[in-house]
Amino acid sequence: MHEMAVVQGLMAILIAQAKAHEIGRIARVRLKIGRLRGLDARQICAAFELFSEGTIAEGAELDVEEIAAEAHCQTCGTIWRLAGYRLECPSCGTAAADVIKGRELFIESFDGESNASS
Repeated sequence: MHEMAVVQGLMAILIAQAKAHEIGRIARVRLKIGRLRGLDARQICAAFELFSEGTIAEGAELDVEEIAAEAHCQTCGTIWRLAGYRLECPSCGTAAADVIKGRELFIESFDGESNASS
């Protein structure tokens, strides 16, 4: 399952960043995933729950936002949202296009509580 490897890497990044910023508990994580990544948000959430168990992210809310795939026609300049994986321009019919959105995979942000006691 590809999602497990993705979440394992996600957890390593979160824990390292939390440690660097003296965060004692992660409460919420916002993740952006491009549609063309082929990742299932439900499986990502299930894997996150599993991998966060016993860590500073245990019980954290995971918000997964899917980014729609878009392409840009090299011939006529049209930008359109991809339906499936077809790169044919809806305006001029050419297949000379570049994918400009939909391959993303990143942590947008996370919320946490500081280690410091007031």
